[in-house]
Order: sequence, then C-alpha cells, then structure tokens
Amino acid sequence: MKPLILLAFLSGAALLLGQSAPEPKFSELSHEDSERLDQQRALVAAAAKLRYGTAALSRTKRDLPILQRLIDDKVFKKSQTYELQSLGVVFGDVLASELPLRWVMTTDEYGTDPTLRFKNTSVNINALTMISKRVERDERVDVFSLLQKNREALSETEKRFR
Repeated sequence: MKPLILLAFLSGAALLLGQSAPEPKFSELSHEDSERLDQQRALVAAAAKLRYGTAALSRTKRDLPILQRLIDDKVFKKSQTYELQSLGVVFGDVLASELPLRWVMTTDEYGTDPTLRFKNTSVNINALTMISKRVERDERVDVFSLLQKNREALSETEKRFR
C-alpha cells in the first residue's frame, strides 16, 4: 500500500490521497528545531499581547479565538510568510492538543520542515502552511472549521489503520 499523507487542498478540506513520491522520513525535533518553533510561538504571542492584551497562549483550543482574530484583523499581510507560518505553528499546537499528533521534522522531496505526525504512521499534517497558503490565496480562514476538518480526516484515517 502506498503511504498516506494528509494534505489541505484549495477547497480547504483535508483529504487523504495516495502519494507516488517516496515515503517521507521523520525525525525528532532537534534543540534548534524546537527553538525555531518557540520563536514563532513568541512572535504570535507578542502580536496578540500588543493588539489585544492577551496574557499568553495556552497551546490549546482556547487559543483559537485569538488566532481567528489575528487572521480576521489581517495583523500579518499575505507577503509576511514567516509571520503567517508562525500562526500555523500556534494552530499546530492546538491540533496537537486535540488530536493524536505531535511535532516532528519531515524530510521529503521538497526539503525538511516541521510537521504534525499522526501516531507512528506516515500520515502528517503540514500545519506550518495551513493558514499562510489560504491567506496568500485570499481565502477565508476559519480555524474552528479547520480543526473540525482535521479531526474528521484523522478519524477516517484511524479507521483505516485498525
């Protein structure tokens, strides 16, 4: 069976597709990788504190209203890819707190990036670009809906691995 990866498409729905490319290779986060993610979390936390007086991010779904507000208020322009990907890191933390996912590094034909891995499978969610790609395409981003779509997709995936 071909490895599965979870991809978010133009429609905004997460879909499972067979992939013909080589299976991605996963590794644990290095200290530097963890620091980079922490810097991105700190960037979002600082923006939320400056704009809304938010004390801190919780890395849980309690962060969703803050994320949604930062997106709706267009705090970061679509040209600010790093900042938008930082929103993706914070959203990824929410996904990891709600679903059986954890941050790892993945290496594939496109390079090495942080991703959320589903258990010990080849299924992964690229939270890093989930928000940025939608903003760059001028699509409406609804983080509550994205959480639900990922929850549903992983539930279907879990059935396939039983």
